[in-house]
Amino acid sequence: MKHLPSLKNLFYLVNLHHEQNFNRAAKVCFVSQSTLSSGIQNLEEQLGHQLIERDHKSFIFTAIGEEVVQRARKLLTDVDDLVELVKHQGEPMTGDIRLGCIPTIAPFLLSRVVKHCHQAYPDLTLLLKEDTTERLLDALGKGELDLLLLALPVDTAGYHSMKVGIDPFKLVVHEEMSDDIHEPLDYHALPDESIFLLQAEHCITGHAISACSLGDSEKINPFAATSLHTLVQMVNSKLGTTFLPQMAIDAGILTDTDLVAKHPPGEAPYRDIGLVWRQTSSRILTFRTLGLDIQSLLARD
Repeated sequence: MKHLPSLKNLFYLVNLHHEQNFNRAAKVCFVSQSTLSSGIQNLEEQLGHQLIERDHKSFIFTAIGEEVVQRARKLLTDVDDLVELVKHQGEPMTGDIRLGCIPTIAPFLLSRVVKHCHQAYPDLTLLLKEDTTERLLDALGKGELDLLLLALPVDTAGYHSMKVGIDPFKLVVHEEMSDDIHEPLDYHALPDESIFLLQAEHCITGHAISACSLGDSEKINPFAATSLHTLVQMVNSKLGTTFLPQMAIDAGILTDTDLVAKHPPGEAPYRDIGLVWRQTSSRILTFRTLGLDIQSLLARD
């Protein structure tokens, strides 16, 4: 068998690419900077190509270095999955799961999921990360996360997904303005720039526009909030209206406000809630079991 590069040196290379700094990468790898540098040099010697161009103050990855990083990242992820397969054989609901969740779901569902898992699976630990859909999918692909809890549909090409429930949208308005909104609601009757939404990086904005058929951009206010709680405060100040997921309303986001929720017109608009994981993951049974548990939690609402 030919002399293969060590996984340790590939690990050093991937972390250096991520940190773009030898000192920080060494700390992440829990080694000295000289050890990390020597490991990468050994890797270059084994592969027979320069992966990094260095001078006294900086460095850049060569074209082949960038390619090696991408392949090494996938290789390390596959190795992690292999270890998990053996480690949890026969005991799927044990160990750690790095779970990513978007901000429009996390505050309203994750605490219930964590509490349920703590009671039902005491040997299972959920390590949580909240971020946007795009960043979470990137982290999943790099092996930094194991499982995502997202609002669907999103582009999950290359991943497995499991729908765990639906989350209807409601139109939210100040109670003093609600009498001026007649049902069934006609969006064209609303004042221009009276609908407040989240920033475009939050997928709920796209879901709301699509599900609620908000085709008239003149009705949407140019102000873009960073959280659902900010939207609530804007509407509570009688500045307009917005769309909130039922999950957030059930969790009490309208408590201590003067807001009321109304049914949007047409077929009941909603977003799907689902789990997403890598196709190469060995913990499918674990993820599907969690998915069924989350289905039950959402069905109780």
